Amino acid sequence: MSHSLPLIESSTLESLLSPSLVIFRDRLLSNLDSMLVMAGHPSRLRPHCKTHKMEQIIRMWVEQGVTKHKAATIAECEMLAAAGATDVLLAYNPVGPNINRVTALAVKFPACRFSVTTDHEKPLQQLSASAVKANVTIGVMLDVNVGMNRTGVCPDDPAAVTLYVLASKLPGLRAAGFHVYDGHLKQSSLSERKAAVAAAWSGVQELRSKCEAAHASVPALACGGTPTFPCYAEMDDPAIELCPGTSVLYDSGYAVGFPDLPFEAAAAVVTRVISRPAPDRMTLDIGNKAVAADPPKGMRVFFPDLPDAVQEIHNEEHMGLVTPHAQKYQPGDVLLAIPTHICPTSALYNNVAVIEKGQVREYWDVTSRNRKISI
Repeated sequence: MSHSLPLIESSTLESLLSPSLVIFRDRLLSNLDSMLVMAGHPSRLRPHCKTHKMEQIIRMWVEQGVTKHKAATIAECEMLAAAGATDVLLAYNPVGPNINRVTALAVKFPACRFSVTTDHEKPLQQLSASAVKANVTIGVMLDVNVGMNRTGVCPDDPAAVTLYVLASKLPGLRAAGFHVYDGHLKQSSLSERKAAVAAAWSGVQELRSKCEAAHASVPALACGGTPTFPCYAEMDDPAIELCPGTSVLYDSGYAVGFPDLPFEAAAAVVTRVISRPAPDRMTLDIGNKAVAADPPKGMRVFFPDLPDAVQEIHNEEHMGLVTPHAQKYQPGDVLLAIPTHICPTSALYNNVAVIEKGQVREYWDVTSRNRKISI
């Protein structure tokens, strides 16, 4: 990844609020193109919308023939269907009131096929009852735990076959395949990542064979995220669906962690100097309410113009930098910061400014940043 950002005209910079999020349209389009090239065909992609949560980006995908999508919330599912997606996977096991919300989605958007993940029988039975009552069919992907240990059933657990066969038989449900997420694989070396994927893949294939032997077809395998995107992309299996998300906007965390990936940062936070409390210090208005705070303190953003600045203080509305270059800056001066983790950063903003040729061309709503749109 280039550690620089496209230029923004000075008059445009002066007009942008801080903190605010901007997207560089050309970089965004380049990332989408790179994802398509890596996938080989639009039908192989099921990109995750959690990174951006923006209807306009989904419409770009649909125009390029990418109609299968992945989401983490019901609001994201609703946004996807409204934007033209025809096949939406909620990669989250619905429980409680969310079960009826899933079937309500299918009622509201009959032209879209909805699927969810599952790893326990009770919510699956409840989903079946809700689907029957609503007179809809919901796809179910078995959530396969390949080592992340967050959700899912281990592929060698006999309960995995039992649960998937049940999903294939319950009324109102359709066995849709496996969800295979491996967010724990963070090897910087592509060859090491490929080896780790291959080691887990044999277990997935054995589980697939067992389910099919039990007369439960496995039509799709929704696999991986951005780091393992190239690993699955080179596999010759028509059932594989590629599920990168971060690659759409990208961030400095993945740029450092995975140097083999061809994507570039397409988003940045606009921030201003608000104080110069000491000769080697400057304070910005990019607090932890303006950028994701899940990376370790001191590593939450990258400043292309101040790459060596130490992020010493990070409070709700302030970030304190220590740098020998502090005296070059005065209150009101603008800096651009590339988030280390873009996905939760985008959820902090109602809208983003879209930059093209150095100017703001339009503003896009972060459509599904909230937990509920209408359902």
